[in-house]
Order: sequence, then structure tokens, then C-alpha cells
Amino acid sequence: MATGFDFKKLRRLIMIYAVVQVLLVVLLVFVALQFQAGLGPLFWKSVIITLIIQLINFYPIYLFANREAKREIEALAPSLTQAEFKSQRQKRLIGEVIKMSVFAFFLIFAWTVKPAPTITGTRFVYSLIFFNFILTYLTYFQCFNFVAKREMKAKS
Repeated sequence: MATGFDFKKLRRLIMIYAVVQVLLVVLLVFVALQFQAGLGPLFWKSVIITLIIQLINFYPIYLFANREAKREIEALAPSLTQAEFKSQRQKRLIGEVIKMSVFAFFLIFAWTVKPAPTITGTRFVYSLIFFNFILTYLTYFQCFNFVAKREMKAKS
């Protein structure tokens, strides 16, 4: 049963997000190995704190990715009116501003961190920043792909 939705553009976006996820995992492993060598036993504390922070952030990230994926699906409707098209464009712009704001938050946070009295303390803080940055974006991409695939299956 054809619904008129053409998912070619969305499938391409999902593929791009999958490649970005692979690159983020490689970056996460590389950064983790670097911090493990420099932190010693504090490394596992940073991993545990990062996981706790990610558990707290998961639901808001999922809700945002859910909204973004559904908006992308709605934008593929075969006959959008001018008002609906304008609304979609505004929603997309708001989503992009939110994503860039999160990026800017991590960038500014990393830039303004005061060095700890010891080099190990500074590395510990930077490990938390880098791990959370990578995992936040990784979570977003995974949630977006999951919801987009689910919605594509429901619409086709």
C-alpha cells in the first residue's frame, strides 16, 4: 500500500548518522584510552559519573530525537501547504539551534574550566566533559535513527 511518502532523503540521513555514530565510537575509544593512561584509578570514577549523567540525560535526549525524527517524517508528506512548509522550516531551525547550543555549551564549558591543583584533577574534569559530549551526541543519533526507522516502518 503506497502512502506517497518518499523516504529516500531520510534513509540517506539515517546512513549519514550511522557513519557519524561509528566515528564517534572510534573517537570515544581513542579518548578513553588516552584518559585511562593519564588518570589511572580515577578513570573508572569518571566512567561511572559519566554513565550516571547519561542516564539522567537519556529521556530528554530521546524526547528531542523523537520530535526531530517525527518532524522529518512529516516533512516528507506528499502535499504540504505553504503554512505547513513554513512551520516545518521553523521547527527545523529551532532543532538546529538547540543542537548547536548543546555543542556550544560543551565547548564553552571545556574552555572555561579552571585547572585543578593537580594535573590528574584537570584530566579528570576534562574526561567527564569529553565523555559526556561524545555520549550525548551518540545517544541523540541512535535515538533519532531508532525512531525514524520505526516511523518509516509504520508509514509504509
